[in-house]
Amino acid sequence: METLKIPQSHAGVSKTLRLPADIIEDIEALSEIKNTSLNQVTILLVKYALANLDSEDKKAIETYKKSHKK
Repeated sequence: METLKIPQSHAGVSKTLRLPADIIEDIEALSEIKNTSLNQVTILLVKYALANLDSEDKKAIETYKKSHKK
C-alpha cells in the first residue's frame, strides 16, 4: 500500500465544501498530530482517494475531462 507524504505548499483554487462533523474532527486531529494545516491534510486525503478509485471511475473522470476541456 502506498504511504502518505504531506507536501509543504501548493497553489490552488478556493472552494467551499460541506463535510460531516465526524470527518472534520478526524481531519483536524490528523492535522494537529502531523503539525500541518487542515487544508494540507484534506488535499492529501482527496488525492489519495482519487488515485485509488476503481478503474471504471478513473476512466469516467478521464472521459469527462476530455469532453469538457476549456
